[in-house]
Amino acid sequence: MLRIGYGFDVHQFGGCRPLTIGGVSIPCMKGIKAHSDGDVMMHSLIDALLGAACCGDIGSMFPDTDAKYNNIDSRKLLRIAWEKITMQGFLLENIDITVILQIPKINTYIYQMKHHLSQDLNCSVTSINIKATTTDTLGYIGRSEGIACIAVVLLTR
Repeated sequence: MLRIGYGFDVHQFGGCRPLTIGGVSIPCMKGIKAHSDGDVMMHSLIDALLGAACCGDIGSMFPDTDAKYNNIDSRKLLRIAWEKITMQGFLLENIDITVILQIPKINTYIYQMKHHLSQDLNCSVTSINIKATTTDTLGYIGRSEGIACIAVVLLTR
């Protein structure tokens, strides 16, 4: 059985948290506003995985009203969600992620992001695709007010 999941997340710049994408700390003049570490890649991926497995969403599993998730490393959340999904017999086929941001450029960090995901999900880096794009200065992302991420996953059981 094939199961497809889709996840989306967005965070606003302007907070005091460092910019973390895919578990990688990226130098940026702007911080992120968030309850956890604000990692849009991890959050959209968790939502995609949970969706494919019909296990709800990140907000239900890790509510931002719970103080224990304040400042938490989103890689930890990913590992918890993935354990729940694999306990149901799901296997990961592939991941496709698009990070949408005007600044900063992240191409030099993509290999490290893929490595983190492959470690956390116990899969090959060849099952993970990560790319970045801009909005050509349009909208809140184009004005460098925030970043977004879309993740699509394919699971089998």
